Amino acid sequence: MTIKVLLADDQILVRAGLKVLVDSAPDLTVVGEAATGREAVKLARTARADVVLMDIRMPEMDGLAATREIMADEDLAGVRVLVLTTFEIDEYVFQALRAGASGFLGKGAEPGDLLDAIRVVARGESLLSPLATQSLIARFLEQPDRRPTPAPERLAVLTEREREIVAMVATGASNDDIAEELAVSPLTVKTHVSRALLKVGARDRAQLVVLAYETGLVRPGER
Repeated sequence: MTIKVLLADDQILVRAGLKVLVDSAPDLTVVGEAATGREAVKLARTARADVVLMDIRMPEMDGLAATREIMADEDLAGVRVLVLTTFEIDEYVFQALRAGASGFLGKGAEPGDLLDAIRVVARGESLLSPLATQSLIARFLEQPDRRPTPAPERLAVLTEREREIVAMVATGASNDDIAEELAVSPLTVKTHVSRALLKVGARDRAQLVVLAYETGLVRPGER
């Protein structure tokens, strides 16, 4: 099955380069290009893309606002957003995850890594590098006015094992990593993750990471 990709970036040369790269993959195809966040939202609704490659800084409506609109649209429930970032603005990355993005990737990434990232996100998984995720979110939350506030009621719906696994997901651990540490099968871990997603109303693992840090289940610097 061909994965349909929407490119959202205000720089035409960047979009041109991304289009050539994406279209070079036999299983990927570009179905639209947007120069503003507003255009990205409109095209997401008309082009029926599977994945939106979203820049953050765009005119009219930035990528964060566009991501929020796309994620809030029930008709676009199957659309995933992959944010392209320079990794230099930590707050933007965290806000992108809160807005519903399935992950983020640096614009300096290798071409093959970008294509693989699109495939990962299209499968409904999140693209969260363990080191990058921990570093970015931890530094953001360490700001005085951004420390997590414990919210037990948000976690009360989870079993003890589910909370344990969500905490491990927040470190960027894969299902295989978690399975090995807990001495269970990857399928068992996947089942627990799926149940946790359903119970807390999260779209994917990226949202579980945000929940874990916001509620204090995982704190910066802790493993």
